[in-house]
Amino acid sequence: MTERELVARAKAGDQDAFEQLVLDNQNRIYSLAVRLTGSREEGADLAQEAFFKAWQGLDSFQGESSFSTWVYRLATNVCIDFLRRQNRRREVEQVVSLDDEERTWAEPADLRQDPQRHLERAELSRAVERGLEALPEHQRKILIMRELSGLSYQEIGQALELDLGTVKSRLARARLALRKILLTEGNLFEVSPSNQAEGRKRR
Repeated sequence: MTERELVARAKAGDQDAFEQLVLDNQNRIYSLAVRLTGSREEGADLAQEAFFKAWQGLDSFQGESSFSTWVYRLATNVCIDFLRRQNRRREVEQVVSLDDEERTWAEPADLRQDPQRHLERAELSRAVERGLEALPEHQRKILIMRELSGLSYQEIGQALELDLGTVKSRLARARLALRKILLTEGNLFEVSPSNQAEGRKRR
């Protein structure tokens, strides 16, 4: 039975047909969730959540893409939402490097010895979260995948079905957009060439 036939039967309420769709896609969806979260346990839970959402939203599936593509994108969104929730719970520092495409936002080992620095970094982290919320969905999604989940360009391209060049260009535009938001809110400061030179002299 073809995928299209299975989808038609599942839409009509055939749970066995939907179960076959799950079996046909579960390894791929599970692997995606593990790559995004870095956790086999979380990956299994999120893959299950993605298929549950697929069952709930099956009536809205119009067949413009294959079912496998649709559920893959749905699973990506489920994992990204999870990562965003996790990020909000973090109380550790995030060092933001928006200029270096080959680096991700890192977390230092311990800030307990410097409460003031911890407070400043916590506020920066909140500012970054607010900035992410202000971005268009496609920019927010790709930044979360790269900077919070640490996926490679190749993995992002696979998850979003984009070629490598498009992934890099979208990331560059998303970083620039986030930088502009943080500058506008006063959470980042531009460093002019003269100031950089002065800083080197003082060293």
